[in-house]
This record gives sequence, structure tokens and C-alpha cells, in this order.
Amino acid sequence: MAERPFDLLTEAIGKEVLIILKDSVAIRGKLKSFDVHMNISLEEAVELKDGEISKRYGTVIIRGDNILLISV
Repeated sequence: MAERPFDLLTEAIGKEVLIILKDSVAIRGKLKSFDVHMNISLEEAVELKDGEISKRYGTVIIRGDNILLISV
């Protein structure tokens, strides 16, 4: 069981996550890695608009200070 936020992210590596950015952009993808600054690396990343895929990115790195929410 995850007790700290980093524990939860560690358990989610290899699983699909949803990330909401400060400008309300939603990105979904498979969590590859993260660091102490909450920079996130995703594979098979897609941008969602109204729950539908609007852009396909593949592998991306999202800067931690742009992240508002991470759903595992």
C-alpha cells in the first residue's frame, strides 16, 4: 500500500496514468519514470479533449511544475 506520493507513482510505473496540466490539458500515457521534481516521462502519450484523443505524442517528458493532477 502506498503511504507517500512517490510510493504511489513507483507502483504506477508501467501502468496508464492521466495527467492534468495547469492549462487544463489532459495527457494520458504509460508511466515510464519520474524524478524528485515530479518531472514525468510517459510512453504512448496522447492528449485528450472531451475524453477523446486529439493528438498522439508517443514518448514525452512533462515538466513537474506544469502538473496539476496525476490520476493513477
